[in-house]
Amino acid sequence: MPGRLQAVADDFLVARNPDPDSSLPYLIRVPLGAEGIVLKARETWPGATKVYCHRAEGWPADAEVLERHEVRTCTRRGPAIDLVLTRARRNRSQLVLTRARGREVVFWQTPSTSKQARPGVALPTARAAGQVLEIVVDTAEKYPGPSATSRR
Repeated sequence: MPGRLQAVADDFLVARNPDPDSSLPYLIRVPLGAEGIVLKARETWPGATKVYCHRAEGWPADAEVLERHEVRTCTRRGPAIDLVLTRARRNRSQLVLTRARGREVVFWQTPSTSKQARPGVALPTARAAGQVLEIVVDTAEKYPGPSATSRR
């Protein structure tokens, strides 16, 4: 339809926050949806810890862009947005949108920062699709435990 085309925010952008009073000095634009999601952030990329972000009003027309990266994928899965950039290093991250004390809270993390937060937790990487677990029960057994043949 003519006249109904919308510009798609296709690159991941990092800019300097024009608001001098803000404690979050950077703006990031995540290419999700027609306009993208604009957030204020403390850092340009999550390093050693998760980065707290806050929604911004919109992308300023005169934004001083510090970084521009081509996006391989940007998908939403429930409260999380998975972002994969085309650069070689530091290319995977996730934004988690949640609510705390009645307001929206956004945390930006990488796989390494998630591991540091929960070091003993192993996340499943794949499901056992098509595998069936068969359970065999001996209804004639009188006592639970090792079988009579293994006690000999």
